[in-house]
Amino acid sequence: MTDKKAEQEKDSVVKKLLSSNLTWSVVALIVLIIICTISDHQFLSLSWNKNTGGLSGPLITMLQESARYLMIATGMTLVISTAGIDLSVGSVMAVAGAAAMQLLSAGVNVWMVILLSLLIGLAIGCINGALVSILGLQPFITTLIMMLAGRGLAKVITSGQNTDASSVAGGAPLKWMANGFILGIPANFVIALVIVALVGLLCRKTAMGMMIESVGINPEASRMTGIKPKKILFLVYAVSGVLAAVAGLFATASVMRIDVVKTGQDLEMYAILAVVIGGTSLLGGKFSLAGSALGAVIIAMIRKTIITLGIDSAATPAFFAAVVIAVSYTHLTLPTIA
Repeated sequence: MTDKKAEQEKDSVVKKLLSSNLTWSVVALIVLIIICTISDHQFLSLSWNKNTGGLSGPLITMLQESARYLMIATGMTLVISTAGIDLSVGSVMAVAGAAAMQLLSAGVNVWMVILLSLLIGLAIGCINGALVSILGLQPFITTLIMMLAGRGLAKVITSGQNTDASSVAGGAPLKWMANGFILGIPANFVIALVIVALVGLLCRKTAMGMMIESVGINPEASRMTGIKPKKILFLVYAVSGVLAAVAGLFATASVMRIDVVKTGQDLEMYAILAVVIGGTSLLGGKFSLAGSALGAVIIAMIRKTIITLGIDSAATPAFFAAVVIAVSYTHLTLPTIA
């Protein structure tokens, strides 16, 4: 009887693993790494760079790029879990980055630059939140308008120019944020992980996560239980704005230059894909920040795979779409089969 019970418990653990989105996300990530390693035998090689004081290699480059995806995917997860969507994150990145480079070029203290950039992201997020929660506008329309307006605002801030602050003195902390290392690991990736962990603790160790999920499942029912849906909606869009601003700082500080057209371009789509790959439903409700974080890393890995395989730029969107469809299909079917 004891052996039979132990076998049943083992089968139960296996079934839980097979039905977990995290398991299949890890499998997808491993498959992509294997493909890259077959194409480039040096893909997994790591070396210590004395100039940067950290590790270097294709995987390290991928982790550096994934930091910005981690930020916008985390904010997008919270928004989508309330049955909303935020299409403005890419433009918020551009606005925050444009403000940072312009202020730094004007001689403003770098710490004040970082603070003001984050406040700009917060302000845009609060506007989105107010329009959705107070005025009752559709999230898709609201954030679509903000996406267009934000891109225009970035151009206004820089007078339509691509501001370069690489030669400005005093920008070292901002440069380190994007290009520095902590114990050999990219600083921006470590910072992103810490932020994701803090948001996760806030959501899972308090009632916040439950309230967000409740609003996403049924706003009216949640209101009757004492939850205030308007405040929750306002909060998640505000958080999304701040995290998009952090992503904008990561993107621009890496080269200390803002490209008002390309910075954050299409990243709202990558954020949504990361959330879906992570197992959060676009209909709202239960969400997984860990899944979205892993989805963000997978998105960065897909981009790295495209470069490693030398796929023509014209075919890149099609290849990217094919891989995402395959990963998403795996998430939907294999757990059910298991």
